[in-house]
Amino acid sequence: MTENTKPQTVPARPFFSSGPCAKPPGYSLDKLATESLGRSHRAKIGKNRLGYCIDLMREMLQLPDTHRIGIVPGSDTGAFEMAMWTMLGARPVTTLAWESFGEGWVTDVAKQLNLDPTIIRADYGHLPDLAQVDWSNDVLFTWNGTTSGVRVPNGDWIPADREGLSFADATSAVFAYDIPWDKIDVATFSWQKVLGGEGAHGVLILGPRAVERLENHTPAWPLPKVFRLMSKGKLAEGVFKGETINTPSMLAVEDAIFALEWAKGLGGLEGLKARASANAAALNAIVESRDWLGHLCADEANRSKTSVCLTVEGADADFIKKFAGLLEAEGAAYDIAGYRDAPAGLRIWCGATVETADIEALGPWLDWAYASLKA
Repeated sequence: MTENTKPQTVPARPFFSSGPCAKPPGYSLDKLATESLGRSHRAKIGKNRLGYCIDLMREMLQLPDTHRIGIVPGSDTGAFEMAMWTMLGARPVTTLAWESFGEGWVTDVAKQLNLDPTIIRADYGHLPDLAQVDWSNDVLFTWNGTTSGVRVPNGDWIPADREGLSFADATSAVFAYDIPWDKIDVATFSWQKVLGGEGAHGVLILGPRAVERLENHTPAWPLPKVFRLMSKGKLAEGVFKGETINTPSMLAVEDAIFALEWAKGLGGLEGLKARASANAAALNAIVESRDWLGHLCADEANRSKTSVCLTVEGADADFIKKFAGLLEAEGAAYDIAGYRDAPAGLRIWCGATVETADIEALGPWLDWAYASLKA
């Protein structure tokens, strides 16, 4: 095949979007349980399915009994803002930002809550100096920077005897990495990432120190109803047993249950991690064999294995838009242009719901699109 010959084989499932992400292999709507649809989420069947979803998430995450897990409104954003609005203000705050979502939390803390945080930044493709963090503060960070392809390497930088709370936006990290839950006081994610679930619902995980903060700290600002986790001075425990604050989509819950049962069939967390690792390795092999492709995150220790962000030699935003458009028109890859605020490049999801064979089949198509635009 010459460099600009169109490949004959397209990926069987060309869904490489970084959110919402590919559905699990074998997914179809007719495989979802529907008995809870059209029923009240507060009826026994609704509560049971919500509770079952929470139990499956706990099992798949290997979450210890010390941590509560609840389904909340507003996707990962809603879950993280719920945590900020209810718990911040008791201590000084440090915010880490090396991509757009981390910058969003900086804006919330500085401009909405007016808390004058310490801000530790790094450019796209780099991780801030984690040794700078003062853990007498509450600390906010993204475990895996979805729009930069940069993650924290582990939890070793978080001290066991920290005074402040650790708040981890882990939406692209859970189900793909080992999360040291003893180092995490608050974590949030959404089903639409590594599980390939539907949007609009967030998941909030609280460790015991976060619960203690909620029960001993009253925020200085008013709280919308959808953020209220306290009832009569105590944690609203029902939220963490399937009694959601607002009405959930039971169809989205059944969709998440399907994905979680699929994950359990793979061997749980270990199976999900192995699939993501294989996908990231396959994409890295493509990158290393092409001198016009590179990783936005040069440091492999900090490189995401889910939201992998790539540089393209000589590319600007217009080039990338045309590049992604060519592949979409051919049904070879959907939604692989980098995030709008990130440096011009590609972003290819390598989470567990993607098949490694489809990553491998993508390589020749990347060659074809690049050669076509450079011709």
